[in-house]
Amino acid sequence: MEKLKQDIRDYQLNGGKTYIQYEQDKYSVYQNYLYKRALYGLSALSEKELATMCGKKKQRILNVYKRAQNVLNIFKQKIAIEYTNKIFLSLFPKASITKDLVNCNETDEKFINTLTFKDLNIGKDQIISIFIAEGVLPKNFLSLKEAPISLPQLKNQKI
Repeated sequence: MEKLKQDIRDYQLNGGKTYIQYEQDKYSVYQNYLYKRALYGLSALSEKELATMCGKKKQRILNVYKRAQNVLNIFKQKIAIEYTNKIFLSLFPKASITKDLVNCNETDEKFINTLTFKDLNIGKDQIISIFIAEGVLPKNFLSLKEAPISLPQLKNQKI
């Protein structure tokens, strides 16, 4: 009862305002920027950024995006194979087809795995560690806190 009275007093003192704390991840703004750029490509960038970006940088971002999608596709296939192997081993442990399926762990680069990260229980930390291991994100990604200071780029103008 005392807790309820305290809550009512707090509510009245705050003028009825309630505050919500959102979950924050452990990555900096710059780390999230790099992660989203690798995961979503040019669609992760604002229209203003795209308008001021040169064509070569756009192409580099596209190349990283394509590589990241290939890496994720193979990883998702491996996870799906592990799940199906567990299912077959638990349901049909003595069947000959189960042995054949469990022994075949090949992935196909042409096959596109459409399962979501949530379905496969893949988290952001796993994706980042895979991206670092495969070279999609830089090796020092976890130590990057701010964008590196760079000189302003000058556009070449014809005279």
